Amino acid sequence: MNRISKTFQALGQRKALIPYITAGDPDLEATVAIMTAMAQAGADILEVGIPFSDPMADGAVIQRASERALAGGTSLRDVLAAVGRFREHNQDTPVILMGYLNPIHKMGYAAFAQAAAQVGVDGVLTVDCPIESIAPLQNALAEYGIDCIFLIAPTTSEHRMQEIARRAGGFVYYVSLKGVTGSSELDIGQVAAKLSVLRRHIDLPIGVGFGISNTEDAAKIAAVSDAVIIGSRIVREIEAYPQQAAERAAQLVSEFKAAIA
Repeated sequence: MNRISKTFQALGQRKALIPYITAGDPDLEATVAIMTAMAQAGADILEVGIPFSDPMADGAVIQRASERALAGGTSLRDVLAAVGRFREHNQDTPVILMGYLNPIHKMGYAAFAQAAAQVGVDGVLTVDCPIESIAPLQNALAEYGIDCIFLIAPTTSEHRMQEIARRAGGFVYYVSLKGVTGSSELDIGQVAAKLSVLRRHIDLPIGVGFGISNTEDAAKIAAVSDAVIIGSRIVREIEAYPQQAAERAAQLVSEFKAAIA
């Protein structure tokens, strides 16, 4: 049992808060500080984005964060190094890397999995790699006990849910709306209905993200899910206050944690 499973087990009926940041925004030193501050403020699992030049699921806020990180020279190896520095002071909070397949493929699946395990990564989510193509990466990650996290969209069929259920580890990430991160058209009723269907096929915890920008919506999502994932709202705060990024991110985490308690 890795840190993700242990976290959900320890939470019991309480809901997990999973904040997202983009590594390297505003810089790598700040990334480590932000991760540490969010964990101390009550984040149950940290989701760290690997900056990428051609995202397909990220909205404008996270796209700009990737652009800033890439302009600063942030690479996949830098992201792994940042996780390693975080682990020097925190051995308990799970860390998930979220990104696109190209940088991982370029590094090599076996090399990436080994390096990720060495620094304490617990899960990997590749936005643009479908289940039909995930086996080489998933097999490499499995050798080190790293979970492969899958996205499920509002348009995902029940047959595909079953296929994902056979491969998924840790938890599944339900995309709460049709669109990109940071969209604002969140329909709680539709999310609840879809999760009801999803639970017929998947026994793992279900986290919900995309479009959750305030504590009121977070509380409503927490009522029907196992985890609430907050991304663009935190990244927007980092963009607005780069010099106080850790403090501002921690404050938001504290507010969202209180809302879903």
